[in-house]
Amino acid sequence: MSDDTATYDLVITGCIALRDNAGTSPRFESNTTIAVTDGRIAYIGPDGDAPPAGTDVVEAAGLVAIPGLINCHTHAAMTLFRGIAEDVPVHSWFNEYVWPMEVNLTEEDVYLGTLLACAEMLSSGVTSFADHYFYMDAAARAVDESGIRANLGWAFFSSMGSQGLEQSADFAERLNGAAGGRITTSLAPHAPYTVNDADLTAAAGEAERIGVRVHIHAAENLAQTESSVSSRGITPIEILNRTGILDAGTIIAHGCGITEADIPILAEHRTSVGVAHCPKVYLKHALPPLTPIRALNAVGIPVGMGTDGVAGNNTLDILESMRLTAMTQKYVEEDATWLTTGHAINLATTQSAETIGLADDIGALEVGRRADIALIDMSGPHCQPVHDTAAALVYSARAGDVVTVVSDGAVVLKDRKLLTIDVAAIRSELSDRLDRLIDVTHGDQIQRYDP
Repeated sequence: MSDDTATYDLVITGCIALRDNAGTSPRFESNTTIAVTDGRIAYIGPDGDAPPAGTDVVEAAGLVAIPGLINCHTHAAMTLFRGIAEDVPVHSWFNEYVWPMEVNLTEEDVYLGTLLACAEMLSSGVTSFADHYFYMDAAARAVDESGIRANLGWAFFSSMGSQGLEQSADFAERLNGAAGGRITTSLAPHAPYTVNDADLTAAAGEAERIGVRVHIHAAENLAQTESSVSSRGITPIEILNRTGILDAGTIIAHGCGITEADIPILAEHRTSVGVAHCPKVYLKHALPPLTPIRALNAVGIPVGMGTDGVAGNNTLDILESMRLTAMTQKYVEEDATWLTTGHAINLATTQSAETIGLADDIGALEVGRRADIALIDMSGPHCQPVHDTAAALVYSARAGDVVTVVSDGAVVLKDRKLLTIDVAAIRSELSDRLDRLIDVTHGDQIQRYDP
């Protein structure tokens, strides 16, 4: 029972709450009350106690309450390039479109693009994301204003010289813990094929000194791994191990080219390393194979859900990523019993929180956790009838079914209306910037893609 003398900041009543998502057999409980104080869940249990007078009450009868979803890898401000590079091979996508266009970015562009991304994510139940991009002070401003939670890393290449690493480390040190603790940071070397071993070693050292993780693209596909083995005799994961990146703690973006021999290396770092899986991008770019989730999970390595940037993925929808992961893993494993709906929910919550280093704070509806909560309406015809809540969540629910979102104890989306972001104003501000942003006639690019 809740404490009759307690004063709560927020009370959610009548919901169908996800009470156990730590394993692959989730448990939902109807008629549940969730009470929040100082940004944390202070009570969760059966309805029946009248909420204290003066609190903010959300009536959630019939709505499904889940931990706020987590996007473990994205480039948020790439909302600016949504749909501009379609139906092209990955080399062209980088060298003819995205990397030439990113030369055009200004700090204000990144602020607006990130704010738009925050609006999209909050509207679809995502309350945390791990971002790997440029002008990250501007991204931090968008995170602060929107109320979302984020792990931010300022990306760099060795071609930038010493300034790249210094900028990434300076940002990570200055902003870690900002926005009332909603912002955490990472060092963000781009990849082993664009950052040399000396810079990787230095980045690992800086991450350990500051007490943050390293967020890096590695073994993105099998072709990259084969190229690394051919040119250097070792895989990208072995490079991360030799340079100390794995020792520092790592968010590995993609990992589709992780080999069988890489698994024991990663297993030695299972408590501080996670892999972000972004299935839609691999399918769109025709880049087999998929992240070896079965092999990774078998040795205790967490795999979190991600989207990558919307220039490749088109949306920041983690419900979609969860659904695609469940289906494609069954397909590639040729096993309909593998990656159940409960397992998919576990990936999108528990394992995603582990992947970004926040396993003790988010990813579950438990007393003491930060109050990141999404309320989902499953009354629509595409979900009805609901015989199995987990199945409805994974295979039927849509981003538009998210009704109310709480981030760090504050209501940021109510009745499908954003309370912290004016999307119309962002659209208006961006309208005069778009032609400049997508111009590639200057012939320059931030980096050459040649892994």
